[in-house]
Amino acid sequence: MNVIFVGVGGQGVILAGKVLMEAAKNAGFDVKESEVRGMAQRGGCVDSQVRYGETVYSPLVPKGKADFIVSFEALELVRKLDFLAPNGTAIVNMLQINPSTVDIGLAEYPTDLSDWLKKNIPNCIQINSEAALKEVGSQKAINILMLGVLSKYLEFKQEDWGKAITSVVKEKFVEMNLKAFKLGQSL
Repeated sequence: MNVIFVGVGGQGVILAGKVLMEAAKNAGFDVKESEVRGMAQRGGCVDSQVRYGETVYSPLVPKGKADFIVSFEALELVRKLDFLAPNGTAIVNMLQINPSTVDIGLAEYPTDLSDWLKKNIPNCIQINSEAALKEVGSQKAINILMLGVLSKYLEFKQEDWGKAITSVVKEKFVEMNLKAFKLGQSL
């Protein structure tokens, strides 16, 4: 199974990959992971690639082979679309975060992105996370919320996810993240 998480710095993309890795290990799979931070601390693109199965030899997902791309910001999904398998699924948070070029007026954020995604990605699940994140009480829980959405499509048991979240997330944030995960599963 090939999964790519993508977003901007500060959204917890790397942490989401680590939680998926732990869940896969808890379920007995061989797991490999790769991450690209780029200009993450300045709001730049970040991705985490996780591969799991009976035996995994490389941490890198080949182009055109991602079973899932989980995007915490819609424009970042477009940057990684060449990795999505023909029958792959994109799960995308539609809450807009402007790239720096948009913020300084050098570019415009596409106004028709939602329609474009529907038209160009056969298996595209668009998520509006705004209300759920308000209920959780933190925008920073977007990563675990989106993992909750992804979990509905993977074969792991609920306890595999719970143990993974508890072991990876800082103790003081575990309860909030478990709530975010459950809310993600309900979206």
